[in-house]
Amino acid sequence: MSKYFRYFEYAYLFIAAFFLFESFRIWNTERSRAYLFIFFVFISILMFFFKRRFRRKIEERNKKQ
Repeated sequence: MSKYFRYFEYAYLFIAAFFLFESFRIWNTERSRAYLFIFFVFISILMFFFKRRFRRKIEERNKKQ
């Protein structure tokens, strides 16, 4: 099951890369929307690190038991 969680972590990085690309693409036409996409980039990166830390914590707990 942890394999699926690991893949889902990297999905957050993929989403962050997509939003970063979109923000650069629309920077000159829709600046406020680009800022929103940059906000989503930061949220996605934070979610990646949060999920990674949480998964590792659970794996360590399962190894001890």
